[in-house]
Amino acid sequence: MEESGIRLNKYLSEAGVCSRREADRLADAGRVTVDGRTAVLGQRVSAGQEVCLDGMPVGGQERPVLLLVNKPAGIVCTTAEFPGEKNIVDLVRYPVRLYPVGRLDKESEGLILMTNQGDLMNQILRPGNAHEKEYLVEVNRSVTAGFLEALRRGVPMLGTVTAPCKAEKTGAKSFRMILTQGLNRQIRRMCEYFDYRVVSLKRVRIMHFTVEGIASGGYREATEAELQGLSGLLSGSGKTICQERKGRTARTAASGGSRKEREHGAERNRHDRRRN
Repeated sequence: MEESGIRLNKYLSEAGVCSRREADRLADAGRVTVDGRTAVLGQRVSAGQEVCLDGMPVGGQERPVLLLVNKPAGIVCTTAEFPGEKNIVDLVRYPVRLYPVGRLDKESEGLILMTNQGDLMNQILRPGNAHEKEYLVEVNRSVTAGFLEALRRGVPMLGTVTAPCKAEKTGAKSFRMILTQGLNRQIRRMCEYFDYRVVSLKRVRIMHFTVEGIASGGYREATEAELQGLSGLLSGSGKTICQERKGRTARTAASGGSRKEREHGAERNRHDRRRN
C-alpha cells in the first residue's frame, strides 16, 4: 500500500466486494463509510482505517466465490433495493457478499454469474474478450430464414450496429442465438427492429458455464475444472472494462464512427420513418 493509501474503489475491488466502477457508484450513493464517515469519490484509504459497506466492515479476507445462478423471470440483477422488487442478492441469500457479473433483464431468465472478485468481474465483462453467451428465444410470430440472416449480419441499435452473431431456428416461433456482446436489452431490441416481439428469453450458457442441472431460482458454485477453464479464457485480459471502453470510444470518435455504423445509418432512418 502506498504511503498516502490507495483509492477507495481499488480497495473495494481488491477486497472482492465489487468492480471499481461499481465501487464508485456505491460511494456516490452514500453506502460506503471510512472510519464512520461517509466516503467521497476518489477518497484514499490508509492502513488501519475501517471501511464499511451498508454498515458492514469490509475485510477483504473472504474466500473467492463464483456462483452459477438460474435467475427466474421477475428478478432484477442489481444489488440495489427497490420497493416491490426482488433482486438477485435477495434471491440467492449467499453468506458471502456477491455481485452479479453483467445483467439479465427482469423479464428474462437463465444463467447469470455472481462473484465477490472485482477484478474477475472486470475481466469477464471486458468487451474485447468477445465471450459467447447463448440464448433460447421465443417470439410472437413465425421465424423466417430472412429474419435470422438479418440478425446474423448485425442490427442498428443504440447508436451502433450489433456485432455479427449466430442464430438458428429451433421451432416455428423459436430460435437459438449466440452473442459476443451485451448491449442493453440487445435481443429484444434486435427483434423489435424487425417487428418481432420476444415472448420468452432464456440464457443457457456464458462461455463454458451452462445452466443445465440448476433449478430455476437455484445456484451452485463453479467447479475446479470450470475455474481452470475460465483462467485459460481470461489469460491476457489485463485491461479493465472501463479502459477498454475508453479506447474503443476514442478510436470510433477519431474515425467518425464505425464503417458498419455509417453504412447502416440510412437504413436505420428509413426503418424509423416506416415505423413512425
